[in-house]
Amino acid sequence: MSTDKAAIEQAVQTYFDGLYEGDAEKLASVFHPTSELTFAQEGKLVVWTRDQWLDNVRKRESAKSKGSARDDGILVFDQSGPDTAFVKVKCQLPPLYFTDYLAFVKADGTWKVAQKIFATVVKK
Repeated sequence: MSTDKAAIEQAVQTYFDGLYEGDAEKLASVFHPTSELTFAQEGKLVVWTRDQWLDNVRKRESAKSKGSARDDGILVFDQSGPDTAFVKVKCQLPPLYFTDYLAFVKADGTWKVAQKIFATVVKK
């Protein structure tokens, strides 16, 4: 499983880089095309497709272009079998601070995010 762990950690690093740089193509490379992002907004469940989310990424100013500090990292890593893993991470796009829960699936020999659930805290 150590080879798998390294591959998943590399995918997470690409995810962090894509978020910080606002690079939708980098982000797309680690998310399965059918993946969804789920979150709560004003007490309601919201589900975006990967493509909806990537469109939002393309439209917003990146943290890198704003000169924002970078603070991202893996908080929990749990590989429960040869084809599934769960990674809890922290990342930020100030003033937004995120806790992301990334569910990975290994398909066709490649680890991809199949589902992302996240929580957001706004800090002024």
